[in-house]
Amino acid sequence: MAGEDITSGLPRVDELFESRAPKWKAVVSKTDGRVEKIERANSNLSVVHVRKKSIGGKRGKVVEYPILGAREILVKAGDEVKAGDPFSEGNLDPREILKHKGKEETYRYILREVQKIYLSEGVTVHDKHIDIIIKQMFSRARVVDSGDTDFVKGEIMDKSSFKEINKQVRNNGKEPAKGEELLLGITRSALSADGFLAPASFQETARVLIRAASEGRVDHLRGLKENVIIGRLVPVGTAVRGDVGAEEEEEGSGSGEEDAGGEVESSR
Repeated sequence: MAGEDITSGLPRVDELFESRAPKWKAVVSKTDGRVEKIERANSNLSVVHVRKKSIGGKRGKVVEYPILGAREILVKAGDEVKAGDPFSEGNLDPREILKHKGKEETYRYILREVQKIYLSEGVTVHDKHIDIIIKQMFSRARVVDSGDTDFVKGEIMDKSSFKEINKQVRNNGKEPAKGEELLLGITRSALSADGFLAPASFQETARVLIRAASEGRVDHLRGLKENVIIGRLVPVGTAVRGDVGAEEEEEGSGSGEEDAGGEVESSR
């Protein structure tokens, strides 16, 4: 990006924050193993041959990774690779990083890539501003096992609500639900909020309100937008209500899987 106008880098920022598959995507390994050879089929095609790691003394199979175009190959024969490691130049897909390397590595990658775009033009942005956006991208979980809750398998919901309901279920001696961590783009994350006022003020207003009315949904006014819309003090600083403060304190006591009470597992 060096030497280009900052606006030329904004589509890449949008791509990262919306969690879209990159246009110029690097080819990455889907398994741990060793590079056996790199075959140059023609000027526009290279094939990386990787032998999977042995399991139980059984020799792993060879997996072929075709790389199209005249891209620079980042590995050589004999190199050890791990799932998620790139074979070629190009941008990484954050969802693949989450799948193979976990939340922390995905978090760092998005932060690093966004900062790289702004720093290339001499624009300084504090990490905390980008952190807020990335945290929102990781604020949802998908239910994989409903346990004794009323959740539906595959349902996407806010982690704090997931955690709160699981706590109630656990206190009643029942089986809590289990979920997996999700990485959602900021648009989809906003539209999947538990309340309906904030999503309705964002986009697809009619669809959001019709769905809220048909489902009889209740907005507990826990976010900033909801309170601004109705002219109420926003829940920040001294205006933080007791239940929200306790929830934030509980979330701050751990990280990763423990942030969601131990029921939300990393996609890795």
